[in-house]
Amino acid sequence: MNTASKESHFHHAHHFESAAHQYSSAKQGVWLFMVTEILMFGGLFVAYLIYKSLYAPVFHVGSSYLDVKMGTINTFILITSSFTMALGIYFNQKNERSKAIIFLAITILCALGFMLVKFFEYSHKIHLGLVPGKYFNNPEFVQKVVDFATNMQATSSAHQDIDIAALKKIAPLYFGFYFVMTGLHGFHVIIGACLILWVTIKTAKGHFGPEYYTPVEGVGLFWHIVDLIWIYLFPLLYLVG
Repeated sequence: MNTASKESHFHHAHHFESAAHQYSSAKQGVWLFMVTEILMFGGLFVAYLIYKSLYAPVFHVGSSYLDVKMGTINTFILITSSFTMALGIYFNQKNERSKAIIFLAITILCALGFMLVKFFEYSHKIHLGLVPGKYFNNPEFVQKVVDFATNMQATSSAHQDIDIAALKKIAPLYFGFYFVMTGLHGFHVIIGACLILWVTIKTAKGHFGPEYYTPVEGVGLFWHIVDLIWIYLFPLLYLVG
């Protein structure tokens, strides 16, 4: 279904042949942007998996320091926000402005709830000294990595040598990935919330309806991709030890 019909009062920009042409071009542009987002996070996913295979003890112990309950809560929040965002688009298409505003506002609240949970997670990690680089300060974590590696070496049938000194130096690596990947995703959540707020204000002013809802749908696509990326981040970081 096109965002504007032939009978629409919406006037397309002069460089488009029709309102339908403008709609399809805008949607194609959004999808192209989404591909670049997927490529960016995809590179991080590949790097994570490569380093996990090289330094398994660090990543195994690191994942045990994450709060699965908080991750699960955030997963539920984002799945709910995808549903409310879809309803916000739907009610804009149906010209039910008040319902569209309500569901778009709920989506914003979900985004804020997600970031609040992340704030508590980050605060706890910083308190424990589990931060990347020179600021890392958690001897207990390093010792657990060494113990796990030593146990792996003792029980391995291949008798593979493990460089304990290298593991000690590389110990903060896991939390480097954790903060970069979840931080970048959190930044996208904030941007998405700002965009949803913008289309909510525009909806309240009556700028969108059955004849024109392209920006709402474009923001919705962005938000669904943000949610989808988290669906991959959650098991990769929290569940795969």
